[in-house]
Order: sequence, then C-alpha cells, then structure tokens
Amino acid sequence: MKGVPRLIMPALLMVAAYYAVFGGEYSLFELRSARASVAAEQATLGQLESQIDSLDTWADSVRTDSATLERIARERFGMIRDGETLYRFVSPEEAEAEER
Repeated sequence: MKGVPRLIMPALLMVAAYYAVFGGEYSLFELRSARASVAAEQATLGQLESQIDSLDTWADSVRTDSATLERIARERFGMIRDGETLYRFVSPEEAEAEER
C-alpha cells in the first residue's frame, strides 16, 4: 500500500507535464502554428507596404510631372494634340466583331 502513493505522484506529474507541453490551448503545436501565422502575415504586410510605396510614388508623379500626365491621357483616353493624327490598329478579330 505504501508503494502505490509513490507511483501515483510521479504518474500525475508526468500526465501534467505531458498536458502542459502537448495538450490544451497553449500547446507547442498551437505555438508553432501561431508563429507560422505571424511570419506569413508579416510577409504579406511587407508586400503591401512595398505596393503602397510604389503607388505613392506613381501618384506623386501624376500630380507633379506633366509628361506622366500627358502619357496617361494619350494611352488610356486616346487624346492627341492639335495637328496630330491618331492611328488605331485593330486586330482582325476585333474588326470582325465590329462588323456584326
């Protein structure tokens, strides 16, 4: 009878240690998963910050550089200056679709 309590206490300590490491809400697996999530979100954040910087640079260029503004007007809206002639090249598929 005296040996049973000596076995119960180490067994309970082993179960508690196992649960502390591998079980529960704050296990090693949860910690590893949380760290991987943080790393992935930081990578995404870095990409978004880089994209924001490039868009800020482009917006500043549109606001201050008249050559950029003119290029956008020509490319996107087909605008031309007085005295210029605009030539548009249409692919055969587009021409066929317009005829219908």
